[in-house]
Amino acid sequence: MSDTSEDEQRPSIRERRRTAIRTAPRVLSRGGWRGTLRERLTELTEAAPGVYDLDEPADVYGDGVVAALERRVAKLLGTEAAVFFPTGTMAQQVALRCWAARTGDPAVALHALSHPEMHERHAFSQVSGLRPVIVSHEPRPVTAADVHGLDEPVGALMLELPLRDAGFLLPSWEELTGAVDAAREREAVVHFDGARLWEATEHFGRPLAEIAALADSVYVSFYKSLGGLGGAALAGPASLVEEARTWRHRYGGMVFQQFPTALSALAGLDRELPRLPEYVRHARVVAAALREGFAAAGLPWARVHPEVPHTHDFQVWLPFDPEVLAEAAVRQAEETGTLLFAGGWDSRGPGLSCTETGVRAAGLAWTARDVRDAAVDFAGRLG
Repeated sequence: MSDTSEDEQRPSIRERRRTAIRTAPRVLSRGGWRGTLRERLTELTEAAPGVYDLDEPADVYGDGVVAALERRVAKLLGTEAAVFFPTGTMAQQVALRCWAARTGDPAVALHALSHPEMHERHAFSQVSGLRPVIVSHEPRPVTAADVHGLDEPVGALMLELPLRDAGFLLPSWEELTGAVDAAREREAVVHFDGARLWEATEHFGRPLAEIAALADSVYVSFYKSLGGLGGAALAGPASLVEEARTWRHRYGGMVFQQFPTALSALAGLDRELPRLPEYVRHARVVAAALREGFAAAGLPWARVHPEVPHTHDFQVWLPFDPEVLAEAAVRQAEETGTLLFAGGWDSRGPGLSCTETGVRAAGLAWTARDVRDAAVDFAGRLG
């Protein structure tokens, strides 16, 4: 007789969710990164011939296709130059380290919910000799008043656009320019954590180059919006970029060959970048339909945040424990073939949970009616 219980033999909720994301006929937000190795390789080999001459030599330590990608990013962002990094964490540390050396001040003002504070294990202070200074704890973008209210000098102000952990929030254009001007008045440089900056053009109503021109340097990701295999770029003045190349080597980021990542980034710039405004517009339709569906189902204290999404991602808050919501989402997919919420749920207090959702290519096929009906069905599974 086996000592393994029936519960231990049953697939975990995470395994069931992964299966549902791959096999359910209808998934609101099916990110390509969730695919199998075969699917990801097939996608790359199909896209690569259209974005770069595959008869050219493979890259070696940043030349070839990697250099072409850097030129493409610099042109899109309107900067003098750009440099490829294997990760955004490294790119931002290097950028702010370089600025600290130039300003003579290692203090970096940033939001308490910014990525380095929330997700990088204190890398600024532990690795790069930088000193984070919290400019705001409020779950909203940084304002000019926040910057003016700093009670000590800082060498740089880092603004995350959008501020993911506050709900993928973006400031208004006037709020953004005000915060930048306030930093300039304090003689601080401005760096944009623009991992998802590609998505911001619809909200601001301005092209990427005009947005990026507000900052002294900008970091962008190739996988968070564009569906690439990974990688990032730091863009800014040519002298800063050259200095960053030196520090990239010192940080261990001088990778021998990066052509799969670079090709996938170029493919994302061709395929996904032009579609991002459409994703953002449809995310607003989806968010409104979710609210309507939850209201029709009589679901108490259901929240979509922000009510009108600033990007194609947003938060959903529901008054249930994460385990209850995760089980309902997966069971809906298993029983109906429709997966409304593909992400995990995080506890945000007693009986309160939050998930991130949004619109990608697959979500464009969902009408407002589809979303409302799925929300009503989902709510009915919560007991």
